[in-house]
Amino acid sequence: LVSGIVDLFSERGLTIFGPTKAAAQIEDSKSFSKAFMLRYGIPTAKGVSFDDPDEAAGYIRDKGAPIVVKADGSAAAGKGSFVCEQVEQALEAVRLIMVDRIFGDAGNRVIVEEYLEGEEASFIVLTDGETILPLVTSQDHKRAYDGDKGPNTGGMGAYSPAPVIGSEMQEEIINRIILPTIEGLKKEGRPYKGALYAGLMITDDGPKVLEFNCRFGDPESQVILPRLESDLIPALLACMEGRLKEINLRWREDAAVCVVLASGGYPGKYEKGKPIAGLEEAESIGNVVIFHAGTAIKNGRLVTNGGRVLGVTALDKDIPSAIERAYKAVSKIHFERMHYRRDIGQKALRRLGS
Repeated sequence: LVSGIVDLFSERGLTIFGPTKAAAQIEDSKSFSKAFMLRYGIPTAKGVSFDDPDEAAGYIRDKGAPIVVKADGSAAAGKGSFVCEQVEQALEAVRLIMVDRIFGDAGNRVIVEEYLEGEEASFIVLTDGETILPLVTSQDHKRAYDGDKGPNTGGMGAYSPAPVIGSEMQEEIINRIILPTIEGLKKEGRPYKGALYAGLMITDDGPKVLEFNCRFGDPESQVILPRLESDLIPALLACMEGRLKEINLRWREDAAVCVVLASGGYPGKYEKGKPIAGLEEAESIGNVVIFHAGTAIKNGRLVTNGGRVLGVTALDKDIPSAIERAYKAVSKIHFERMHYRRDIGQKALRRLGS
């Protein structure tokens, strides 16, 4: 999207779902996104962008910790944000991004942001540039280890619905964040069509934007789409044809929980080619869907082929039941050095008083 595939398809008269290259800047450049939010009064963390690592380091020493350091570009696979509890960690993050260039050109610039207290949530809408159609709420688990410890990842699990976003909070997110974003992009000649993902921190002062993505979330989609009763394709076509107001989506009342199974060492170095067993046993539990991510077939066997290997999603009548079903399915699956979080959904349980 950020390379302009939508523009290319449109020039050839082909239908494609997603924003143009210009509109996708909202994800491609965190510095653009931050400046855009400030222009339109969209609540977000205070932050400053730097092209020079020494200037970034000086700012960090001046501000102290906790503090957040982010690679500017979108090519960091969800791992370009460093939540640093100590100044030394933040300085190391700048070095990794800008000097060692672990994310390549995505690290030409960094954003240094204030640390926000609160609970993270994901809010995704479909839009044709005029009408918005919210999807059901969800919550990702970014950190690698239980208790939200360790480095950020592409996402270690998710659940839907997210109790932290009630009906009043949803209205606030739509009116203070989503609509101003769609209107602002249109005003600046970047009309947005497609899926818009707002990664949020729900603070005592209300929702604040951590990031925008110009696509469905992963693993959020693995808990949102299994709850969708309607056919998705008509909604996607309506987005691109400017008639989204005709569409209503029907959702299952069931809750969904997804647990990501990762290779040992992820999000750092990890080995590939480990044989995977137990998928049939896991799916035989019922109301379980296994999403393949970092897998491959080698010599007729299913093996690991990436950092995040599988997403195990379970549906049940409520979040506690869906958690139990998901982990029952996970217990049937095995590969060498398999790693997963054992606390997916615990924030929801605390909010629900379970």
